[in-house]
Amino acid sequence: MRDYDAATAFLGEWGRFQRLVFFLLSASIIPNGFNGLSIVFMAGTPEHHCAVPPEANLSAEWLNASIPLETQGGQAAPSHCRRYRLAALRNFSALGLRPGSDVELSSLEQEPCLDGWEYSRDVYHSTIVTEWNLVCDNDWKEPLSTSLFFVGVLLGSFASGQLSDKFGRKNVLFATLAMQTGFSFIQVFSTSWEMFSVLFMLVGMGQISNYVAAFVLGTEILGKSIRVQFSTLGVCIFYAFGYMLLPLVAYFIRDWRMLLLALTLPGLLFIPLWWVIPESPRWLISRGRFQEAEDILHKAAKMNGITAPDVILDPSELQDMNCQSQQTYTILDLMRTRNILTITIMSVLLWMIISVGYFGLSLDTPNLHGDVYLNCFLSAVIEVPAYVISWLLLQHLPRRYSMAAALFLGGCVLLFIQLVPSHARAVSILLVMMGKFGITSAFAMVYVYTAELYPTVVRNMGVGASSMASRLGSILSPYFVYLGAYDRFLPYILMGSLTVLSGILTLFLPESFGMPLPDTIDQMLLVKGLEYRPPSSSKRESREEEEHPEISKSTAL
Repeated sequence: MRDYDAATAFLGEWGRFQRLVFFLLSASIIPNGFNGLSIVFMAGTPEHHCAVPPEANLSAEWLNASIPLETQGGQAAPSHCRRYRLAALRNFSALGLRPGSDVELSSLEQEPCLDGWEYSRDVYHSTIVTEWNLVCDNDWKEPLSTSLFFVGVLLGSFASGQLSDKFGRKNVLFATLAMQTGFSFIQVFSTSWEMFSVLFMLVGMGQISNYVAAFVLGTEILGKSIRVQFSTLGVCIFYAFGYMLLPLVAYFIRDWRMLLLALTLPGLLFIPLWWVIPESPRWLISRGRFQEAEDILHKAAKMNGITAPDVILDPSELQDMNCQSQQTYTILDLMRTRNILTITIMSVLLWMIISVGYFGLSLDTPNLHGDVYLNCFLSAVIEVPAYVISWLLLQHLPRRYSMAAALFLGGCVLLFIQLVPSHARAVSILLVMMGKFGITSAFAMVYVYTAELYPTVVRNMGVGASSMASRLGSILSPYFVYLGAYDRFLPYILMGSLTVLSGILTLFLPESFGMPLPDTIDQMLLVKGLEYRPPSSSKRESREEEEHPEISKSTAL
């Protein structure tokens, strides 16, 4: 009985058909790189202070002195959220008194910004922060907008797998691309912060769904030797290309609505690809649609210049793909033994911490010294060598030490940032980029490592649970950045400490490099230092015979 790979081996691994699928599906990931992180510029917070209305009739001296000074980052700067009480200033101005010499400013009563704020237009002409005044008492809304996007990503990751299994990879890919583009376009016309945030959450749902659909479609169409390159170099590097485009576009378009529109319109370029990208033949076979799958394979053979057999797919030979009876497993099986429970807990923590670090550093680029657009571009560029290095490490070196080294590098340099003198700003930026490099490398490797640790029977559930933890980490990441408003180094101290701890945690995981993939829970590699007592073979066999008598009968035969 042949499997799908054997039946389609005549196509080869890297013909014109495979190259077309590889690059077109990778290109469909590019919008994900700039749509998700566009909030960095759309929600940028420029310098601001309380507005003083013209009808206050203050003299030039009192107008300049109307904003109290506060210590920010060790330096005195105008307050963002307070001003001196205008009624008192108006009286002093009318009496001809001078601030500082005739009136002690520190003794004056202060009040909040009752007349709104004045925003600097040096960096941003318009953002959601300046449009809806998301500062001072409302500054919590800005990170919440980002978190709601990642809530959408979490919800989309739940639904995308089931939708693509039911309706097909190609249908879900283009439907969710349309969803992402459509809701982004409506978002341009948002009339309130609430409307913007709800639409942003829906964009997040569409983004992760088309990412998953493209990822699955590529891995199912491409051959074994190309799948690793597609899942690491293809998908990840094209995502980084999209990320690099973001600061380039944002540099020339400083208004958030026009920026969002410019980032949304490229989604229309993918409409013609409906007639080029094929459905997954594997999915068609699983639904019993053999003729459609065979038609796609014949077209692929023609594109590759290969003569296909008259009959490629024999339903009787491929019955095991959709008819084989297997034992069903549930999420509870991830806690069946101490070993798999420990691996699950460690994987969940690892994915969550890496996600916090990756998205925390990506969202924190506006807070770095220097030009915000250049810093964002550097943050995107550093991902390309990180993905290449992670691919090389996966090819040649043990997983555990490669992961731990990347995490230790990322965590330690973040902890060193607080030791850099304030005048050495370039050194601080260099350390942040090195931290981003290490954490991005770990992010690329953790997918493969986790998949190798779990057995076949629960691999999807294990990776799915870890991925869900990653989404929770991304939801929390904006609030790590938010802590920088209270202490500039606090986000780096927290992210660096957690990343170093995750590196230590990785050293206790079993090594999977060069080991055969486990098929059952009993075949899993053991966590280092864990005293593990599996049930006796006689008890295990008797339990399996009670639960699955057909297995024991076939074994006996």
